[in-house]
Amino acid sequence: MTVPNRSASRRAAKPYSRMVTIGDATLYQGDAYEILHTLGWFDVLVMDPPYVIDMSGGGKFRADRKHFSEIEEEELDRGFDYSIINALMCGAVVVFCHNNQVPELSTFLNGSFERFTICAWHKSNPMPVANKSYQPDTEFYIHAWNRDFAVAGELADKKRHITTAVGKSDFDHPTVKPDAVMAKIITNVGGRSICDPFMGTGSTGVAAIMAGKRFVGIEKNPKHFATAVERLTAAHAEAERLAAEQEAA
Repeated sequence: MTVPNRSASRRAAKPYSRMVTIGDATLYQGDAYEILHTLGWFDVLVMDPPYVIDMSGGGKFRADRKHFSEIEEEELDRGFDYSIINALMCGAVVVFCHNNQVPELSTFLNGSFERFTICAWHKSNPMPVANKSYQPDTEFYIHAWNRDFAVAGELADKKRHITTAVGKSDFDHPTVKPDAVMAKIITNVGGRSICDPFMGTGSTGVAAIMAGKRFVGIEKNPKHFATAVERLTAAHAEAERLAAEQEAA
């Protein structure tokens, strides 16, 4: 009797449940920790992974802040495994993080890449809360890179901060970053291939497509994955329209 080789079957199984190609973008539905290492080299990883956040408190205002509960339900307050950032498989990385993560994460990145800078997204209309600390008027992201993937863009693009308003997302996700923030980040990263292993609803991918970059995104939540497919499909159509107009001019 022939015994099936179960280990070989497992190795052959795809680590994702769905893959969608949209122009020069490829999206995978699944767990980034199982998928990313199978995809090879990327010039840049751009990610907004789960923060480490204490979601307790909020007092009498908690009921009005439904996104707090959404963050807990989607486990976006439990942090992430830094090992997903493999400096041997990318030239640079941009990582959003909670301010409490800055010391540990910056130390990790400083030991993995040649240079790094702490950048900030300043919110012009932060929530009027403090929870015995400071107002949440700033979110940090760390840009780390090796020599061949230095900060890109014109001098005016190379500020370490951007100020925009924050508002309710149209995409039913509690932590969507504004398009202007992601467009700045994509302007500042060197290289052409961009991967976002925590894609969410696809904000990084939209910015990458509009900048003419190759994009790969990974998202495990089926609802957010479907939204990302819709957003990137629309962005691809818009990029093609603009390119046709420019060619005809």
